[in-house]
Amino acid sequence: MLMRTDPFREMDQLAQRLLGAAQPGTWSRPAAMPLDAYRSGDQLVVAFDLPGVAPDAIDIDVERNILTVKAERRPLNLDGDAQVQVAERPLGVFSRQLFLGEALDTDRIEASYDNGVLLLKIPVAEQAKPRKVAVTAGNGHKAINA
Repeated sequence: MLMRTDPFREMDQLAQRLLGAAQPGTWSRPAAMPLDAYRSGDQLVVAFDLPGVAPDAIDIDVERNILTVKAERRPLNLDGDAQVQVAERPLGVFSRQLFLGEALDTDRIEASYDNGVLLLKIPVAEQAKPRKVAVTAGNGHKAINA
């Protein structure tokens, strides 16, 4: 049998139940997903922590440069005779929105999921990439003598 030693955890769970959480182990509001974001070459890379989420329970939408990631952590499939001793892992739907700048190409976002990490690669739009402007010498200008 598993023993619990954190008395404050029980008080938190009781408060959640009294404030409207549907059942132990669930949250009544979406929880934030921790993320890291960095620029690598010509793309923005965003990594979301989604441990315990099945790949088919992840939904990614982009509308008007707002990227929305929703993920659902579902309960484990327990045997019929299993008795839950502790239920501390939050279940339910989690969501996070990112406001993307105009400099990103939202039509070419790539997403992969491995070991509980959702990785998004968002390319920088061609028109936003730095570029060189060629300088030409020519006869287009006349010297002014004072």
